[in-house]
Amino acid sequence: MPYFLFVGTVVLALLGVPDFFTDPPALALTVTLALPLVAVTALVPATRPAAVALARGLAGVAPDALAEGPARGPADRTRTACWYVLHLGLGGVVSGATLAVPPFAVLLLVLPLVRPEAGAAYALPGAGPAVLLAPPAGLALLAALTAVAAGVGALLARAAPVLLGPSPGERVERAERRAAELAVRNRLAREVHDSVGHALSAIALQATAARRLLDGPPAEGRAFAGEALAAIEETARRTVGELDAVLGVLRESGPDPARPAPGLADGLPALLSRTRAAGCQVTVRGAPPRALPPPVDREAYRIVQEGLANALKHAPGAPVLLRFERTAAHLAVRVSQPLTPALPGPPAGGGRGLAGIAERARLLGGAAVARPRGGDWVLDVALPTGSGPDPGSVPRPASGEEAP
Repeated sequence: MPYFLFVGTVVLALLGVPDFFTDPPALALTVTLALPLVAVTALVPATRPAAVALARGLAGVAPDALAEGPARGPADRTRTACWYVLHLGLGGVVSGATLAVPPFAVLLLVLPLVRPEAGAAYALPGAGPAVLLAPPAGLALLAALTAVAAGVGALLARAAPVLLGPSPGERVERAERRAAELAVRNRLAREVHDSVGHALSAIALQATAARRLLDGPPAEGRAFAGEALAAIEETARRTVGELDAVLGVLRESGPDPARPAPGLADGLPALLSRTRAAGCQVTVRGAPPRALPPPVDREAYRIVQEGLANALKHAPGAPVLLRFERTAAHLAVRVSQPLTPALPGPPAGGGRGLAGIAERARLLGGAAVARPRGGDWVLDVALPTGSGPDPGSVPRPASGEEAP
């Protein structure tokens, strides 16, 4: 309407057209001259967010099908201008019809009961068969208006993703942003699973063992219960700190949100102590590596933590062998445990723990394999340390089923 009134009152007045509302050619000329002004206005980059908001609210278009933010390049501005012209042009026609057709349809519906006076604005018959056909004609006009409005709405809904959709560059940016968000969510899920899951497994085993021994000899039961409660207290206190660090990443706050987990150098002794206190016999072969790159150090700690947590969960009484082997460019970690009736093999489908281990290894360019081997359940992980001559070539663990 603003474009229409501007053209009608300013442009046509300069052309000497007195009344553009009642003169059909002048009315058509007014609409035609208004559309270029609409297109020029839509070339402003800020027009697209408003057009997208209208399309989402009025046309029922899926949010992902439309672009976000102002138009960036000439192609985006041109598509937005096409949409704006189509939207306002068709919308102007439907709006005008909505204003004019219903009153005229009502007049046709009541024409058999009301005789128009001579010289009325509408040249309608006052008698004869045509009067009887007026009510059906009024109903047909209302139905036609409804169909036109619905058809225009459907056309605009189909055109919106084409004219207001993201450009190829914006699609790539959106995909990269979603991938980054998914990577953060997966990393947080791994951190919570490995830290809290390991702690809860250890606490559950300690509490179960303490409860059973309390039913035995009082002196022995009280002594072990005290050790179990001390281990539970230490595990819970340490886990609260790790959980707070992970939650700091969620809040984008905290002293060091990028390092929610300790590394092998500073965290392995306490991890082995908690695992042994939970009743799991852990033997370490090979000196725990030191001076690792910080990402490798942290991920290796989490991998060892999850491997020990699986051992506690599936066969807490069976001994566990933890082996480290470092070459010039790689770190190999193995967690093995004898197969027992409680641990016939790797969990069906891998489980979230093995999936997390595999993800951690792949993110560093390494590999993880879990499989039965020689009467043992073995988890082999190979990680690049970046300190050798060819850090990009990571030796795959021995043949077996890769952890999912």
